[in-house]
Amino acid sequence: MSRRRTWLWLAVAAVLALVVGSGALGRLESYRQWVDLGPSAEARGDDYLAAQLFLRQQGVTVQRAPGLEVLDQLDPRGASLLLLGERQRMSPNQADRLLRWVRAGGRLLFVAQALWDQDKAMSGDLLLDRLQLHQLQTRDLPRLSPGDRIQYPELTRLYLENEKAPAYFSFDPAWHLEDPMNKVSAWANNATATHLMQLRWGDGLITVVTDADLWRNAAIGQYDNAWLLWYLTQDSQVALVGDAQHDSLTTLLWRYFPQALLALLALLLLGGWHFALRQGPVQTPPPPARRRLREHLDASASFLLRRAGHASLLRALQRDILRRARRRHPGFERLPVAEQWQVLARLSRQPTAAIADALRPRPRQRLQAAEFCRQVAHLQIIRNAL
Repeated sequence: MSRRRTWLWLAVAAVLALVVGSGALGRLESYRQWVDLGPSAEARGDDYLAAQLFLRQQGVTVQRAPGLEVLDQLDPRGASLLLLGERQRMSPNQADRLLRWVRAGGRLLFVAQALWDQDKAMSGDLLLDRLQLHQLQTRDLPRLSPGDRIQYPELTRLYLENEKAPAYFSFDPAWHLEDPMNKVSAWANNATATHLMQLRWGDGLITVVTDADLWRNAAIGQYDNAWLLWYLTQDSQVALVGDAQHDSLTTLLWRYFPQALLALLALLLLGGWHFALRQGPVQTPPPPARRRLREHLDASASFLLRRAGHASLLRALQRDILRRARRRHPGFERLPVAEQWQVLARLSRQPTAAIADALRPRPRQRLQAAEFCRQVAHLQIIRNAL
């Protein structure tokens, strides 16, 4: 095929592609599609991120605090502290310090976290017990008669002055707050239970709620939940505490002395390895049947030798010889030592010098094995002759 014909076919193909492409472009329509990617990583890590963003949009200064240490930098006048996390490990000193901060003019909002125990006359929630407020389960309350039915019975209502309609909030209807001492100055309830209470505490204000789920990311946009949070914190600087609980001893040690803990752990591991190390295969003890009388005698002699030494064993043989001599020769014990040796020499047919050498007291120092064996053999010859 010539070069001219090749260029001709390429031109025809380009024209056809242009025509087809123009027709296809004429039929295309542009549109936008929104894809929900779910909450961001920041929102998944902070259940109250939406609440903080909302308050900041209203001009409220908000800071996220890890614990009650924020009280050191928080001026009670014009400040609000929100305790929305767990408080099981809050100490009595922390509770007293927090209430002193409120008495100086601070605003406190916290979640009731324990039920009132009638038998113990306490709930275990340090803040609730100090305020003498009780939390109960709604199912334990008297049921309403049909005539008491109202619209939206599950929603909590708050009535304000100069407002025709109440504000509605989605508190959990399973819980109820009681004020047996009549200290509360304001409250909000649904058809069956009270879920919010306010009372003055010195120069400050305390707000108690049954739960804080209405201010989590998924629920703060419902009903008037966001408005209520703003209403309770307006004209103040807000500190939001997730978990108001003191750290455990282990946590504090790991935070301030990690090297010491690692060294202690290494020492424990080395100690365990040292004491668990075996020097050889485990041997089972021999059965009792193989322990003969001779073995017991050898073991007893070895024990005496280790505990008392050679001199003790030699003295025992010497005493035995003298005891036998007293039986063979009446009045032996009253004779002088020289005459005793002569009597023993006559009875055993041994020289007097040998008797004197055998019965002479020995020094306390340890004898050589050969010398000890010679002395024992000599004493046994004398004893056997008696």
